[in-house]
Amino acid sequence: MLEFEFMRRTLMAGLLFAIALPLIGIVMINRKTSMVSDALSHVSLTGVGLGLIFGFDPVIGAVVSCVVAGFSIEAVRSRMPQLGDMAVAVIMSAGLGLAVILADLAPGGNTFESYLFGSISSVTPGDLLMTGVAFLGTVALSVMLYAGLSDIAIDATLARLSGVRVRLVNGAFTALSAVMIGLACKVVGALLVVSLVALPVATALVLCRSYRQTCMASTVLGVVYTMSGLTFSYHFDVRPGGAIVMAAIIGILVALCASFVMRRVRGDEKASSAGLTAAAAALSDE
Repeated sequence: MLEFEFMRRTLMAGLLFAIALPLIGIVMINRKTSMVSDALSHVSLTGVGLGLIFGFDPVIGAVVSCVVAGFSIEAVRSRMPQLGDMAVAVIMSAGLGLAVILADLAPGGNTFESYLFGSISSVTPGDLLMTGVAFLGTVALSVMLYAGLSDIAIDATLARLSGVRVRLVNGAFTALSAVMIGLACKVVGALLVVSLVALPVATALVLCRSYRQTCMASTVLGVVYTMSGLTFSYHFDVRPGGAIVMAAIIGILVALCASFVMRRVRGDEKASSAGLTAAAAALSDE
């Protein structure tokens, strides 16, 4: 598999996405805006269609459309918080509706379809370079603004009172999230990017009990899911996005089973300990 240059590029891009997207996802899930990533991935198809029609790089179109949509959603959420969910729905619907129209006008239906479900052989050196730059920005933001992002994820008002520059941090986070999601559409597929954003974090939340643990576990799980999915996609000639998602689904089911077993074991240990304590107390009374 590694003897092919296109697979080396794809695996490297997948590794970068597998680390960066869960770092984005943990903030979105904690502040209950995970569906924003779904909206952005759908809107990216509008940029893809425009790129195919007008002859420029569809990835650039996807990134630009995601950035515009991301800041549009944040503008509505900041001014009218009660309408945040509606803004996500409206922008996602508008982007997807326009993408459907552009798909009919764009030359090469197979090319457009590869952005819907992902393509294992489509990563170019230019794509890898852009992904690397966005990855470094995302990781740098996550490390340098770790405290601010964790505060915002829990409560933006308390974060503001504690001195966090909420608007600046939110702006940087929105821009990098939009760029990463737009870039990921080519490998993972626009319809499935949200899965790589949310599922590793969901699995980590089942297993972990702190924000720091969840961050570390979600990135490790993202790498495991992505590498497993890409390997399966190569050997069995299936879409990489679907393979990654199914690996993540298996992972979260295993985590749920493990969590259930651990709770049962702890419950039995507590019951046994309580029984021994009661028996000891009875013997002492005698």
